[in-house]
Amino acid sequence: MTISITAAFVWLIVANLRAMFPSKDHHWKFAYVMIAIGIPILIGVAIQNSIWLALVLLGMGAWIMRWPVIYLWRWIKRVSGMETPSDP
Repeated sequence: MTISITAAFVWLIVANLRAMFPSKDHHWKFAYVMIAIGIPILIGVAIQNSIWLALVLLGMGAWIMRWPVIYLWRWIKRVSGMETPSDP
């Protein structure tokens, strides 16, 4: 197992453990830090192993940190004009 996969699994475990405990800011500061750490790890996985494994790990990370992904999707829809007036 390469060091990038090991780092990715440690990242997943830490993110899951942190999500179990309450936070006053709803984990947003932690999410920013984990995203900043996770991007280089994903790049390392893609370089050392394969892009497919990196995409699987990206999906796992997006599942854990779903609210930043949801807000990003809403922002993309709003900026691109895909949002209709009936959307919340």
